[in-house]
Amino acid sequence: MTTPVPVTCPLCEATCGLLVTPTAEGIKVRGDRDDVFSKGYLCPKGASIGELHEDPDRLRAPLVKRDGEFVEVSWAEAYAEIERRLPPILAEHGRDAVAAYFGNPTAHTLAGALYLRPLIKALGSRNVFSAGTVDQVPRMFVAGYLFGDVASIPVPDLDRTDYLLVLGGNPLVSNGSMMTAPDMRGRIRAIAKRGKVVVVDPRRTRTAEAATEHLFIRPGTDAFLLLAMVETLFAEDLVTLGAAEGLVQGVEEVRRIAADYPAESVAARTGVDAETIRRLAREVAGTERAVVYGRMGTTTSAFGTISSWLIDVINVLTGHLDSPGGAMFPMAAAGQPNTRPGPRRPFRHGRWHSRVSGLPEVMGELPAVVLAEEMTTPGEGQVRALVTVCGNPVASVPGSDTLDEALAGLDFMVSLDVYVNETTRHADVILPGPTQLERAHYDLLLYQYSVRNIARWSEPVFGTDVPPDWHAMVRLAAIASGAGADVPVEQLDDALAAGLAQLNGAEPAPGLHGPERLLDILFRAGPYDLTFADVAAAPHGIDLGPLRPRLPGVLSTASGLVDLAPAAILADVPRLEAAAAEELDADGLVLIGRRHLRSNNSWMHNVATLTGGTNTCTLHVHPDDASRLSLVDGGRAAVASAAGSLEVPVEVTDTIRSGVVSLPHGWGHEGVRGSVATKDPGVNSNRLGDVSVRDAPTGTAVVNGIPVTVVPA
Repeated sequence: MTTPVPVTCPLCEATCGLLVTPTAEGIKVRGDRDDVFSKGYLCPKGASIGELHEDPDRLRAPLVKRDGEFVEVSWAEAYAEIERRLPPILAEHGRDAVAAYFGNPTAHTLAGALYLRPLIKALGSRNVFSAGTVDQVPRMFVAGYLFGDVASIPVPDLDRTDYLLVLGGNPLVSNGSMMTAPDMRGRIRAIAKRGKVVVVDPRRTRTAEAATEHLFIRPGTDAFLLLAMVETLFAEDLVTLGAAEGLVQGVEEVRRIAADYPAESVAARTGVDAETIRRLAREVAGTERAVVYGRMGTTTSAFGTISSWLIDVINVLTGHLDSPGGAMFPMAAAGQPNTRPGPRRPFRHGRWHSRVSGLPEVMGELPAVVLAEEMTTPGEGQVRALVTVCGNPVASVPGSDTLDEALAGLDFMVSLDVYVNETTRHADVILPGPTQLERAHYDLLLYQYSVRNIARWSEPVFGTDVPPDWHAMVRLAAIASGAGADVPVEQLDDALAAGLAQLNGAEPAPGLHGPERLLDILFRAGPYDLTFADVAAAPHGIDLGPLRPRLPGVLSTASGLVDLAPAAILADVPRLEAAAAEELDADGLVLIGRRHLRSNNSWMHNVATLTGGTNTCTLHVHPDDASRLSLVDGGRAAVASAAGSLEVPVEVTDTIRSGVVSLPHGWGHEGVRGSVATKDPGVNSNRLGDVSVRDAPTGTAVVNGIPVTVVPA
């Protein structure tokens, strides 16, 4: 078999098209120049997909823990063990005694997109957690309250904008992030050539290096800078609603709040001078096609919700919402709630709260920072069992040491995962799935954030004896619901398809089953005249065109308007006011994270070509701080926070702002089955995270701007 097979890369949010060729010498990968979206672009992660497929440390058979050691068993034995141990816990202690946690890779699989929610529904527990609560929930929370749905997130219209302001994002490394866009370097360069790209970040990232201008900012102060920009818009009469005219409420309330934050009042706190702040506001308002975009640095700060809100506020007040070149709403071909006809229920949160700390539910999930305390605190509703799906919270959630200990005390744990990692090593049963090249793929979730509307289906390159991962989710759902592990998967899938067809008012073509059938229903119910057969017949994708104006139909707020001043967000303004009154610690250090182009959270460090080089676990320190603290390049430092401490090699660099140090996330590989990862394990930065410090409206963990002390080790 030497014919190239078109494949959608499922390793990050860019969804690039690849051509994968199995040969006698190995698996060859190159970018697909005929792909309608990526047009041949290929990043190091995509190029390594063959190595990931062939990783000898990947699990190929279920594991059951016996006498403290993992033993390979048959699928029937694995399900029998789950059925023997899980239902009694549910029966004796109730549904909330079993928690579920799912990681970022679920967004890159059809199983995660289509079958995860039925599994969670079958569990019936309010203790549902995900990596999103350490990452993106504030962004979705804001979209829910401003526009009515958490999936109604306006994204930068990159291909038509002339001015891009990026706060706390590094899209050249993340390949987008809640902004699906291949070849970010090419897109950023094109914007800089025809206009301007400004990056506001405590680090001079790869994106900042490619930008027109880079401004260093003190971590965690984005909300103050953005409020000062809003104040400038009002003070200098620069407000215009453009396409949103007549569709916005709450403008005067925003004016009142921003009036207390002129640029001079926030300059010292942010590290950005007043005139520069005003200039940014004028440039965004004065450029016909401009947009503001924020990501991890904004959502994972102490004021993640307010920062995310203010980014949307500026896009609205400058007339760039729903306007070509501005912030526009994608229209996915399938599965996007805001494309359904008829009335939709407005978003709300806080329908229940966590048992111990009382943190609110958002999108049916509780913040992952409370997972450990829900396991270790006795009483009714204590979590005694856990189901993880493609997640590694010990590596990715603050308070890692406490969570690691809590997992060891569970009565039962089952994981759907392909590795024995820092989290799944605690599991009693591990159910693996096929590799990325052994399963079909469609990016059902990520196209909802795409900078261009497309549809692309890819078939598996290889066959496999490993059952599809959606089979495991369906069987687990059957066990949790009391139907038992022996119910035929086909019977359960038929019931799910019938329910989805009724909900969407569309019947699938005969002869389909599994994800293909569910996708066919969603395509037929979607906004384009498409079927699964249409999309499957176009292996290089179907171009559905650039982003298009969607107001007012995209809105599902109670008023039918953009609610610029929702009470759920404004309730956090007093906390911001209190922070503004706090005295600055001029000599203090704060910790931020970072990501590498050749890394994707914790699970890609076992591929040799993606580790080493500049992808290392070191502490970035500015030369002035290194001199002041007697740190040397290549030496070691002891880093301590209120929550923990660790030792790490030092890398002195002027790419980081003074007063700030940086550690990459996703490292600290101990007790895992990874022959590459364990050779250079690095340290787990989440050992320094304080679970008591959170974004108040959502409970999202604060992982950027953590106060630390650093001394030579």
